[in-house]
Amino acid sequence: MKRELTLDELFNVMEAGGHALVDVRSPKEFAEGTIPGAINIPIFNNEERAEVGTLYKQQGQEAAKKRGLEIFSAKLPSFVEEFREIGSPFTVFCWRGGMRSKTAATVTDLMGLRSSRLTGGIRTYRQWIVSELAKEQFTPPLIVLNGYTGCGKTEILKRLKADGFPVIDLEGLAGHRGSIFGGIGLEPSNQKKFDALLVGEMKRHEHSPYVVIEGESRRIGKAVLPEFFDEKKSEGTHLFLRLPADVRVKNILADYDPDQDPARFLEAFSRIEKRIHTPVAKEIRDHLESREFAGAVKLLLEFYYDPRYEHSAGLSEDDERQTFIDATDMEDAYRKVRQAVQRIGRHAADPEAAASDL
Repeated sequence: MKRELTLDELFNVMEAGGHALVDVRSPKEFAEGTIPGAINIPIFNNEERAEVGTLYKQQGQEAAKKRGLEIFSAKLPSFVEEFREIGSPFTVFCWRGGMRSKTAATVTDLMGLRSSRLTGGIRTYRQWIVSELAKEQFTPPLIVLNGYTGCGKTEILKRLKADGFPVIDLEGLAGHRGSIFGGIGLEPSNQKKFDALLVGEMKRHEHSPYVVIEGESRRIGKAVLPEFFDEKKSEGTHLFLRLPADVRVKNILADYDPDQDPARFLEAFSRIEKRIHTPVAKEIRDHLESREFAGAVKLLLEFYYDPRYEHSAGLSEDDERQTFIDATDMEDAYRKVRQAVQRIGRHAADPEAAASDL
């Protein structure tokens, strides 16, 4: 195998399959954003990287290299063993294709493992992400699933995806559920990570006849949708799901499981408390403090989330861009949404025909 791979060559190798991608940067760097699909086998852990970096700044390159070699030598057997367990050829990368990836590639090659190295490191990949987003191109029409908070839109998208429908889960990419409580139990993506995951999904579905997404605001947690994608979402075919309040409350409690961390719910509620009429806000707080979560969620839907959603979505039964789907429970909702998506999908190339079919 070629020892040095350009980004395009790496894409071709990965597309062919049977090849692993290894990020040898520290766990912190890896968590902040990597190439989708990569695993982390770090040369240095977070503390070791900080130590070597400090030495570099204070005493220079030679001192940093010496200390780095001491640290790495001690962990060399376990480091190689992790690569051996991959069981397939692999490509390593670091930030700029520098010392860390060179070291990993050299050591693993000496041990008889089939390794290569990404020229330019992840910086080259990030530059490619920026250039792809700058093209502002995504051709498949979008089917946008909207609905009040608690309608189980994400669960429906997961079921559609499992059944073979083309789906991009924006909340999944952002690591956030899109509400004030949306980050609880999740690890929100920063913008760079979100952009990389989004471009990966766009590439995966670029030849699909349509793509189903959830009707999110442009900001999802810490991430913001590219303007062109947000505009395409607005221009898509919109489905609006409506479910009874008790079903929505049940869905929310199942998703967030507030009993596991009630303090975080109180903390999150405190950020919106002033936006709710005082007597209702006090009642919600009382429910949360006494762990009567169903009552708190019901009031939050009625006095906070539903009014805000109606205002932002501009709902109207007379709006031809919106198709309303009324369901009694989640099974009924999935069946009806699936049927609507199938009808629209049959006419994806002809939006006017799709609208009349509905």
